[in-house]
Amino acid sequence: MKDEAAAGAASSGQGPLAGVLVIALEQAVAAPYCTSRLADAGARVIKIERDDGDFARGYDRAVHGESSYFVWINRGKESIVLDVKRAQDRALLERMLERADVFVQNLAPGAAQRLGLGSEQLRARHPRLITCDISGYGEDGPRMSMKAYDLLVQAESGLVSVSGAPGEWGRIGVSLCDINAGLNALVGVQQALLQRQHTGRGSGIKVSLFDSAAELMSVPYLQTRYGGKAPERVGLKHPTITPYGAFTCADGRAVVISIQNEREWAMFCREVLRDPGMLDDPRCADNAARCANREWVDGRVAEVFAACTHAQMLDRLRAAQTAYGNVHSVHDLIEHPQLRTLRMPVAGHAVDIPAPPWRTEWERAEFAAAPVLDAHGASLRAEFGGAPAAGAAGPGAAASDAARHDPAGAADCADTVS
Repeated sequence: MKDEAAAGAASSGQGPLAGVLVIALEQAVAAPYCTSRLADAGARVIKIERDDGDFARGYDRAVHGESSYFVWINRGKESIVLDVKRAQDRALLERMLERADVFVQNLAPGAAQRLGLGSEQLRARHPRLITCDISGYGEDGPRMSMKAYDLLVQAESGLVSVSGAPGEWGRIGVSLCDINAGLNALVGVQQALLQRQHTGRGSGIKVSLFDSAAELMSVPYLQTRYGGKAPERVGLKHPTITPYGAFTCADGRAVVISIQNEREWAMFCREVLRDPGMLDDPRCADNAARCANREWVDGRVAEVFAACTHAQMLDRLRAAQTAYGNVHSVHDLIEHPQLRTLRMPVAGHAVDIPAPPWRTEWERAEFAAAPVLDAHGASLRAEFGGAPAAGAAGPGAAASDAARHDPAGAADCADTVS
């Protein structure tokens, strides 16, 4: 990446990564999440797919017949079908890599090395190349060969042990391990691009779903290892702060409130509970006392909430400047007045998708489309000097039936190709 070109691109609205070429041998969620955010920042992302496509194309058909997962994290990319074991296609990939700035892959452990596409191998041939390997459990250690799908890593890392309510275990409702690994890969790639400006050399980034999940568990880990007690699953409450949780109003609507310090507690007692006498009760002397007497404290709060309508309670909470949040459904999120969305073309329709969480000078007015399988195959072969692939899907081809089925549990995304 040339510094002058990058600066000019940012000032012109193209994005700070304009001129950066990313080659992605990717499937599922973590790697495509990383590369889609690179594309949002102006990078050119070429997605290498098998002849039946990224299997995330078949996770569902929720968005006008297209997969919600694929639409979400493949916007703005180019798609080409390659069989990297085939000599002509492998030669085409090598020519792409000669010009690439970044190579991202999430093949099964050892697969990239066997194909001659290992990080060290590639950077020996292309010293300025930045490589990013995303795996389930890393590239060493006794569990490195385990398959790592999102729900499996939620369980293996202990995330489910501190999430949800007492009783039956529950899955965190989004692919948190995949998404977090993709974010970590994005951070690593961006840092490597900055480092290359200083050193002139590429570097290797390695991210695993398990490491990403384990890092999220830092506070429970420290509390358990050094405090001697693991956090309990307490549903919509906080394991170490009281009151901090959901309470139901007289009309059935629930509100989550949070008391973070003694000043907030005093205002809460006066304005919300309207019982300043609680400030002198030794059971409420400080947060430790309130946690020790959680059942009584939460019970008193619940009584007051149950006597007020939702509107009345919000008036009290605002008067006390108490932090709160309504307990919303996905339907409520769709109608939320604070939600930002951008339009994106999908299958001939304009759909609204939540906007990026970072607002930037180079944010576009709408998202670019996600590619049809092999939509750019012919143009990329012409650009990089490759012969047409025998039997390859042409522009506009649909994913195969095998990639379109939606087996039970498919939404628990896989991020290591088996």
